[in-house]
Parts: sequence; C-alpha cells; structure tokens
Amino acid sequence: MSSMSWDMFKSAPPTVQVRLESSPPGADATTSLGQGCKTPCSVSVPAPDAPFTVAFALPKHQPASVPVNVIKTPGDLTTSASVTTDPNPVFAELQPAVPPKPVKKPHRPKKPKPAAAAPAAAPADAAPAAVSAFPDPNAGKR
Repeated sequence: MSSMSWDMFKSAPPTVQVRLESSPPGADATTSLGQGCKTPCSVSVPAPDAPFTVAFALPKHQPASVPVNVIKTPGDLTTSASVTTDPNPVFAELQPAVPPKPVKKPHRPKKPKPAAAAPAAAPADAAPAAVSAFPDPNAGKR
C-alpha cells in the first residue's frame, strides 16, 4: 500500500504582480525579494508576510528606494483570498546625479591700497621704529 501525501492538496503560495516604473525609464529595478527588471516592467513576487522595498538604479542618476506594503485580504465562502501591494505601480522619480564641482577660490578684485597718511611727529621719548629691510622714505625729511 502506497502512502499518500497531503502536500498535493496544498495550494501554491500566492503571487502578486507588481508594476515597476521610473522617470526616466530604463532604470534597473530590483525588489528586496530578489526579482528585478528594467523599467517599465512587471514582476511576479511570492506574496510576502511583510513589506518589501524596490531599489531603482540608473547611470548618472541618484538611486531611489520605494517601500511596498503587502495587503492580504482573506477569502470567505463567496470570494477567494487576494493579495495586493500598495503602491502598485511602484514609481520612482530618479534625480540626476550632480557631479562634484571643482573647488576654486572666488575671484576677488584687488582693492587699491589706501594712501598712507603722513606720520605725526613722534615724541622724542618714543620707542624707536621697528627695523625694516627697506629704508624709511621719510628719514631725510625730519
């Protein structure tokens, strides 16, 4: 007598179709469950018990990640159970990547130096002026 398995009466785990779109199109979209495609597209994912994410990547654009909630509606005698996702379609607007700007010093025009005022006569008991490598242009005028 062969043994019979009850596994044949179990239904396959439900799957849900998820539409993936991006602006601009052509991004690589990958779910945290492993499925992925190039937008715009659809993937069939096994209905998870928890939310999942969809990561979008496109060259020369900043990556984006969108959380997706799973909504399971139990069935009854008149309706079958259903699984949906929110949002569906999953949409990401990808922003252009901004290249780092080269750091350059701001150009400031040189201001003309103010004319030096004529020095006031120094008192006789004042300390001598600091020694400079340049001769004092006023030295012979005293």
